[in-house]
Amino acid sequence: MPSKAKTGKKLVIVESPAKSKTIAKYLGEGFIVEASIGHIRDLPQPSELPAELKKTSVGKFAVDIEHDFKPYYVVSADKKKKVTELKAALKDADELYLATDGDREGEAIAWHLLEVLKPKVPVYRMTFGEITKEAIQRAMGNLRDVDSALVDAQETRRVLDRLYGYEISPVLWRKVARGLSAGRVQSVVTRMVVDRERERMAFKAASYWDLTGQFGADSGSFKAKLAAVDGAKVATGRDFNDDGVLTSKNVAHLNEELATSLAAGLQDASFTVRSVDTKPYTRRPAAPFTTSTLQQEAGRKLRFSSKSTMQVAQRLYENGYITYMRTDSSALSDEAVTAARRQAAELYGPEYVPQSPRVYANKSANAQEAHEAIRPAGDSFRTPAQVAKQLSGDEFRLYELIWKRTVASQMGDAKGSTATIRLGAVAADGRDAEFSASGTVITFPGFLAAYEEGKDETRGDEDSDEARRLPNVAKGDALKASDIIAVGHETSPPPRYTEASLTAELEKKGIGRPSTYASTISTIQDRGYVRKQGSALVPSWIAFSVIRLLEQHFSDYVDYEFTADMEGDLDKIANGQAVGASWLRHFYFGEDSDPGLLSIVNNLGEIDAREINSIPITDEITLRVGKFGPYLESSAATVDPKTGEIVESARANVPEDLAPDELTAAKAIELMETAAPEERVLGTDPHTGHTVVAKNGRYGAYVTEVIPEMTEEQIANQPVEYYKNGKPKPAKKPVKAKPRTGSLFKSMTVESVTLDEALQLMSLPRVLGEDAEGNLITVQNGRFGPYLKKGTDSRSIGSEEEIFTITLEQALEIYSQPKQRGARAAVPPLAEFGPDPVSEKNIVVKEGRFGPYITDGITNITVPRATSLEELTREQAVELLAEKRAKGPVKRTATRKAPAKKKATAKK
Repeated sequence: MPSKAKTGKKLVIVESPAKSKTIAKYLGEGFIVEASIGHIRDLPQPSELPAELKKTSVGKFAVDIEHDFKPYYVVSADKKKKVTELKAALKDADELYLATDGDREGEAIAWHLLEVLKPKVPVYRMTFGEITKEAIQRAMGNLRDVDSALVDAQETRRVLDRLYGYEISPVLWRKVARGLSAGRVQSVVTRMVVDRERERMAFKAASYWDLTGQFGADSGSFKAKLAAVDGAKVATGRDFNDDGVLTSKNVAHLNEELATSLAAGLQDASFTVRSVDTKPYTRRPAAPFTTSTLQQEAGRKLRFSSKSTMQVAQRLYENGYITYMRTDSSALSDEAVTAARRQAAELYGPEYVPQSPRVYANKSANAQEAHEAIRPAGDSFRTPAQVAKQLSGDEFRLYELIWKRTVASQMGDAKGSTATIRLGAVAADGRDAEFSASGTVITFPGFLAAYEEGKDETRGDEDSDEARRLPNVAKGDALKASDIIAVGHETSPPPRYTEASLTAELEKKGIGRPSTYASTISTIQDRGYVRKQGSALVPSWIAFSVIRLLEQHFSDYVDYEFTADMEGDLDKIANGQAVGASWLRHFYFGEDSDPGLLSIVNNLGEIDAREINSIPITDEITLRVGKFGPYLESSAATVDPKTGEIVESARANVPEDLAPDELTAAKAIELMETAAPEERVLGTDPHTGHTVVAKNGRYGAYVTEVIPEMTEEQIANQPVEYYKNGKPKPAKKPVKAKPRTGSLFKSMTVESVTLDEALQLMSLPRVLGEDAEGNLITVQNGRFGPYLKKGTDSRSIGSEEEIFTITLEQALEIYSQPKQRGARAAVPPLAEFGPDPVSEKNIVVKEGRFGPYITDGITNITVPRATSLEELTREQAVELLAEKRAKGPVKRTATRKAPAKKKATAKK
């Protein structure tokens, strides 16, 4: 068979279309660049496995747990067309270059492409940390094979996450709520947020006082704070623990009375300078950005969520503006160091650049991702002004942040001096009071001329001295005092995590990978475990139940150190020091005295769901997490103030926006006392004899009928059914009749609704009659208000009261008018972002049935739960619409009837 004729074409495959367009500009003639659009294969759901595999060792996880945990991969349904296109392109190529990202995920994508495409031409693995001409040329000179150790590490992580989620999540479904999920990193991150809220709930504030005063000298005045009384340091917030107990010894704890009397006794006292201490001040620049520090700083300075930061960074990388954005390394290449030093000297002067280049060591011992920090792309950097017209608003802001940090990292130290003045006097009652003031003067700004790193909120910030210039004074100088006042303080609980501070803590503990922090933090919000309150992350009550169950029955799997060790083990696999299959076998099946996950799941014992979902608030009030959300329940019998009835187990709903640490004992009692009656008996339906009640439900007040259960005698008197052999079938459990219900109108309350109104509400929908074609027209109340319904055609009507007054003639008149789509909501949009660059239609955010969504009138996409409307930017809206368009319309499975069988023609 003759060999294939050479075509001179070389096929290059990357992950994304944007990356393919950028790289194509730098490759020579004959190169064809295609995008796989991410992974082309993955583990299917077990329900999607072929029938012959479902009862085998592959059936539970789509992983063969009896044969080295070999995954059963399938080409994703939405990638089959792409695979066909890539195979067609490969037929005409003489060489294949796999140019996916250089991290584990990119290596795995390259391996899957090899496995599926089965190329018969030479294959080269090509990686680069930035998409520039120089970087592509260097990459072409450093081609290699696919790294099997990196692929093994990624595959091990994928299988590990499948085992963890599929074994533990069902326990949550049974004992907490359906639809919950557990994840190797996700659950641990949720625990961190819950633990912080527990600390806040247990926190007891302590009160302490001090004095402040204004002191004048010939060279100027300054503010100072009381530092010591009779030689003993004055207690500050740092001297108390979270139980409100003073832990420091030999300190003066001033209360209001002591502080106020001391302030009064110092009004006419003579103050003198007791000491002046001056020390040199030096501050070094921060290291260039890693994935983690970029997310933290973008959160602090730009108010970006972690997810938004990574989306914007991805676009900057794929379009050739920055280096690869998933990295644990803070090191810069020699070319980057030269570029940063040159630019710093040009913009700020040669004196701002130190003699020797700065070298930053990696904080991570196992930096798994790319080998360079995130920096502007190229061997010479473009200034923000040079790229401003080519970037969107968010892209420019993030590029500017990265550029400033990179250039500043190669600039000189900030230098200056810090002066501390101690001054004192003796009060009228004989107590010696010593005040202190500190100030820092910067004499050479160094890197601060370009950039200063942000800070997260920490406790004790209020106790720190303000950086300012102090007047020139000397020991023994007399000072004139004024405005000496007593100031009260309370210790503050540990601050809630923000996305930035949570990312920093995850990196500190070694949990997960910086490249996955954004998606993990987004996931715990999408799952309903955590919500944002401003920028703070607040756990839901259901998160408390989930974490409590995991701590009690899967303690290792939410242990911080255990999770960090797992990450270290994956690093060993990536480095070729361990084998994934052996590690998974130990994790799942265990070894000797170390039980595996399977053993733990099979020996859980009895789990008390009620106990797991209960949190005592007071001795008599308990918060319970129920099917429809959290509620309070009192174990003490109470008297209904309106009816005088004794309620054995009173309940009250918990407001959704009430943070767990705000549910104090006093707040719980208030909620119980002000709770609307949970149920009120309205009377008996004269037609059915059923009791009718009004209730307060999670989704509002409603009325319903109480259908009594069948008695044992009624069940026994049911007709007996028989098998074909004549034997009687066992009695079936009677099907519980569904009660009629109806939501209360906005004008009604549980306390005011009458029996007649309830019967009317339960009779809905109300039949008005038929139109000329015989189509039935009804009127009813819905989530978005009252409406008419004729087949699939719905029309809104004015008010809820019209439901019982509107006539057929009026309904026909409404249906005779053209349907005005969206007119019911001539409600103004929640936000507007101008024309979409693709459709050229106006982008707006509207309130929809399932929450706010972005639309250009053609494409709709729900606003991610992790993104608040206040944070949503035009760039994010455009990006989300573009992603939705790229996915195409949702494919719906059509129900098809089997063709009728043809009758066989009888042979004559």
